[in-house]
Parts: sequence; C-alpha cells; structure tokens
Amino acid sequence: MPANNDPTRPRTMGERETIAMMALVMALQALAVDAMLPALGFMAEDLGVTDPNRRQLVIGAFMLASGFASLFPGSLADRYGRRPVLLWCIGIYVVFSIGCALVTSFDALLVMRVLQAMGCGGLAVLPGAIIRDRFSGDQMAKQMSIISVVFLVVPMLAPSIGQVVLLFAGWRWIFVFLAVMALVMAAWVFMRLPETLNPEYRQPIRPMSIAVNMAGAATNRSAIGYVLGGAVTFGALIGYINCSQQLVAEHFGAGETFPLLFGLSALMMAAANFSNSRIVERFGARRVSHMAVLVFIVVSAAQLWFANLPVQTLWQFMPLMILNMILIGFIGANFNSIALQPFASTAGSANSMHAFLRMVIGSTIGIVVGQAYNDSARPLAVALLVCGVLSLLLVLYSEKGKLFRRIHPPGTPRPIVLEH
Repeated sequence: MPANNDPTRPRTMGERETIAMMALVMALQALAVDAMLPALGFMAEDLGVTDPNRRQLVIGAFMLASGFASLFPGSLADRYGRRPVLLWCIGIYVVFSIGCALVTSFDALLVMRVLQAMGCGGLAVLPGAIIRDRFSGDQMAKQMSIISVVFLVVPMLAPSIGQVVLLFAGWRWIFVFLAVMALVMAAWVFMRLPETLNPEYRQPIRPMSIAVNMAGAATNRSAIGYVLGGAVTFGALIGYINCSQQLVAEHFGAGETFPLLFGLSALMMAAANFSNSRIVERFGARRVSHMAVLVFIVVSAAQLWFANLPVQTLWQFMPLMILNMILIGFIGANFNSIALQPFASTAGSANSMHAFLRMVIGSTIGIVVGQAYNDSARPLAVALLVCGVLSLLLVLYSEKGKLFRRIHPPGTPRPIVLEH
C-alpha cells in the first residue's frame, strides 16, 4: 500500500492501473528509440548527412545520454519524492521532443536528443522505486515481471508507429507524437499517482554517502561480473538496433516489412521474459542465465559462420538474430536480479549505479558496433560472439569459476544479505 495517505494527494490507484502506468512511463524511453528506426534515412537526407553510418547517432547518442542520466533521479526521488521528480523528467522529455522536431541541422538534432535523454534516466529508474514502495516480496517480483513484458511489447509496435506517421507526414512529426504521448502520461501521473515514498524514509542529500554506496555497488565481486556481463550483451543488442535499418531493411532487402520483423523480435524477447518469470523459481536465476549465455555463444558462432558465406540471405540471418534476442531476454532479467542481491539496504543507489554502467557501457559498445557496419552482417556477428564470450568470463569472475550454483533451492528461507 502507498505510504502517504494525505487526502490532498490523488487517491490510491489499483494494482492494474499502477502496472499499466509504470509500464507506459518506461515505454516512453523505448518509443524514443524504436519509433525513429524507419525515419533515419529521411532524417539524414533532409539534414544533409552523407555518411550513412552517422545517422545511427540519433539512436546511439540518446542511449548513451540516458545512461549518464540514470545516476541522479534515484537519489533525488529518495529526498524529494517519486511524484515530483517523475513529473519533472516527463516535462524535460516533452520540451526536448519538440526541440528535436524544430532543428535545422543534424548536429542540433543530436544535441536535442542528448537533452531529451536526460529526462529518460528518471523514466527508467523511478518506476522500479514506485513499485518497491507499493509492493514487497513475491508480489513485487510479480508486478515487475508483468511490467517488463508490457515494456518489451513497445519495441514491437514502435517502428510500425513511426512508419504510419511517415505515411501521412514528415519525420519531424514523430517527435511531435512523442511529445503528445508524454503530455498524456504527465496528465495521468499528475491526476492519479499518489506520492508513494513514506515521509519517514526521505533521505538527505549527502554526496559522500551516495558516492560510497555507489562505489560499493561498482566493486562488489559477486555483483560486478553480472553487471558488466549484462552490459556487454546489452551492447551487442544496441549495436543491432543501431544498424538494423541499414542491415535488415536495406542490405537484406526487407523494405517495408522491416517494422514487422523488428516487432517479431521484440515479441519474442517479451515471451522470453514471461517464460523466465515462470521457470526461474524452479531452476534458479543462475542456472537459467548461465545456460542462456552458453547457448548465446553457440548461436553467435553460427551467426558468424553464415555472415562469412559469399551470399547471406535474410532468412539465414533473421531466425538466428531472433534467437539471440530471446537469449538476451533470459540473460538480462536474471543478471540484474543476481547483481542486486548483495545490496539490501542500499538497493536504490546500487540500482542507479548498475543502470548507469549497463547503459553507458552497452551504448558505447552499440555505437562502436553500429559504426563498424560495412554493408554486411559480419561486424555484428563478430560483436555478438565476442560479447557472449566476455559475458561468460565476467560471470566466471563473479562466481569464482563455478557455474550453475543454486544458492537458495526451492523451499529454503532466503536471508537478507547485509553489506559490510
């Protein structure tokens, strides 16, 4: 239940409305990435970009800035409350979405995208804090699993939304659409979301304490391998997103079916997350994710073999890419959960630091992979394999060389691990 029963606040929302609101708040970030994909070529042409790989920075710069922005909202929300910080973040998103629609140069567009992303750090971090305020234990895990599934459906729809906008108007109207959607969300949050942070739990802003907590989150051996391992596989995924329009729509000739193929991939990732929520308690997060990493390496090796054929077809590439994305669905959710286990009393700071590392490292890898695109799938295939092997090595570091451990078998009590 929400902690604040002040009658001047909006009345308590039900469970379904809370899930829907938090999922759609997070979806604003995904929409700002994936709705752009069909329009990248039009943006480049309209703003005079001659290097086809440079257009990818509309995605890469946004993702990188979102990672840096995720460091701050958690601490601000612990001090000033979830509701006002969330509304400010949505407001930033609206203002700079309009700014993106009005630019006259590609460099100005990149600046506006970076500033737009500064609001998205809160959109990614705050829903988790709000859910933790309202729910606990297994119920909280259930809500987060459902939100993740809903959140992953957005990339399935976003390219098609961008394509529909392009049928009736120019690429600038995609940003207008983002601003309108964010305004709708702001109105919903303002009218319906109560302040969920208990006034007794408000934390003062002490930079040194925050820095120490974050440093601990970044140096804990049992956690950092999973954070970095998740970051590199996420980076391979971002690399695919960055070059997907060039690779799938242009090189492989998917054309207008590209949004459908991209949507199918996202749907499969959502299905993987849903399946994970059903099997993880039975088999354990470590067993599921470790097996997923091993299979990911095998699939990536097959991807590289096909990429080195004299001629690779769309139907040799796409099924393996979808399988890679399914496996990332099993890797990401479990790695994030394992990485947070050692941080019971500083979960907020730890979550912000882990999100920062995942987003910044993953986005940087994604930019490098995207810029390496050379009219073939080879750079992406190499990145998938290298990132898979790196992820396995990082997990082995955190696990001290032992895979498939089951720390808490079903039915055993799960103690809270306190930091030292």
